[in-house]
Amino acid sequence: MRTGVWLVGARGSVAVTSIVGALALRAGMAEPIGCVTELPELRSPALPGFADLVMGGHDIAPTPLVKKAEALAAAGVVPARLVDALHDELAAVEREVHQLPAGGTQAETARLVAADLAAFRTRHRLDHVVVINVANTEPLPPPHPAHADLAALERALASTEAVLPPSALVAYAAFHANCSYVDFTPSTGARLPALDELAHRMGTPYGGRDGKTGETLLKSVLAPMFALRNLRVRSWSGINLLGGGDGANLAEPAANAAKTASKQRVLAETLGYQPQGTTRIDFVDDLGDFKTAWDLVTFSGFLDTAMRLDFTWHGCDSALAAPLVLDLARLTAAAHRAGRSGPLPELAFFFKDPIGASAHALTDQWQALVEFVGTLGAGTD
Repeated sequence: MRTGVWLVGARGSVAVTSIVGALALRAGMAEPIGCVTELPELRSPALPGFADLVMGGHDIAPTPLVKKAEALAAAGVVPARLVDALHDELAAVEREVHQLPAGGTQAETARLVAADLAAFRTRHRLDHVVVINVANTEPLPPPHPAHADLAALERALASTEAVLPPSALVAYAAFHANCSYVDFTPSTGARLPALDELAHRMGTPYGGRDGKTGETLLKSVLAPMFALRNLRVRSWSGINLLGGGDGANLAEPAANAAKTASKQRVLAETLGYQPQGTTRIDFVDDLGDFKTAWDLVTFSGFLDTAMRLDFTWHGCDSALAAPLVLDLARLTAAAHRAGRSGPLPELAFFFKDPIGASAHALTDQWQALVEFVGTLGAGTD
């Protein structure tokens, strides 16, 4: 199943690491470490192979992919030997990375985006295209009446008003182009009633949001432990330090607020109550594509005895995220082929703020994902 992976933010660190990784896996130059779809429980002929993935995307940044990959190699994010060996392949993908178009209205912009997606599908004779948003986090948009109804939204998009934030406008364009959509960021994406209506009408699936790669991944493992042992979490506070473009973007208060809200949600939904404490995100330019999280948990046990847990997580954000991007492309394409439309709550395993999911413990999400993959073999194009 030839599958296009269209990355919004294609010249960013996560996207370029995903592209280098996909090319290296296709060439047999790397192992699929971090790709959960390669675990025995999820390996399935229903999923497109790594050799079936064709990469492309939109961005507003001018940096060529090869130059960005070389910078990531210098920072220790990807192996320099891979960048050197894959120079020609990266140059070929470069031809499929386009400037994000802009029309006179949002309706016109959406038509231009959809046209790019349709042309990409035709050029490469693709069975499916999955659009994955890995661009910078957006501020939460102000509410708009048109967000609730597709007919009202389409009328509003034809005006000169900015009705949808960029992530949602791309989702709208993707659905019109019969492409599935995944939001790896905490941006709005497809999470509007009008866009859900469009996805069902067009028969396209979507998933998200905000990839779970570090501190929140640990929360989704540790919070159920406290709940199952009937230990009362009194406070849970974390400080996240990160550099790179994502860190610089999250230095903006509105984007920071959207991200921290996504990170905190897992505690209340897993524990059944909201403990004291906050999550803070600080930009430290010197860290580059690496991030460090320090968390302090205070809790009480039998006879109200006070105890505490603290931990440090230090990881490379792009290297943690990239294999999940490839997993999501494979899973979402298979879901589209199997006839799924609308939200894919079974993808909750990958997200901090999963759309439509009821389970927030990682083990429960894993089981739902395994069962989901087991249903994908029955679909046909």
